[in-house]
Amino acid sequence: MDDTTGLTKDAGWELGVRRTVDAPLEDVWEYFIVDGVETWLGDATLGNRKGDTFETSDGVRGEIRSLTAQMRLRITWQPEDWDHDSTFQVTLTPAASGTTIGFHQERLASASEREEMLAHWTSVLDTVAEELGA
Repeated sequence: MDDTTGLTKDAGWELGVRRTVDAPLEDVWEYFIVDGVETWLGDATLGNRKGDTFETSDGVRGEIRSLTAQMRLRITWQPEDWDHDSTFQVTLTPAASGTTIGFHQERLASASEREEMLAHWTSVLDTVAEELGA
């Protein structure tokens, strides 16, 4: 693998993962905002407005940066052992067979942090897809 894969000029290291699930957009949005928060984010209460903050039981903290209903949720994401935050985004797009879910994370500090987070979010998205009926 090229050791600069995922390195951007302006956003540091980044990653992206996508899956299409056989579920309507409205149901998938509800999952990310209410029903499935513990699956994808962790044990936390997620608000529904820009500026709302959260902290998971395992120490990840962040803030909602933007929220566009049934389209996009953008948050800061910082585990307790990181000295920086990153930006994480969930994007939902209608697809012929349901809804495509996209995860994107940027402002990662290194290639190894990118690889760690890529493995994490790939696993999370696999679980989400199973729960939503991939």
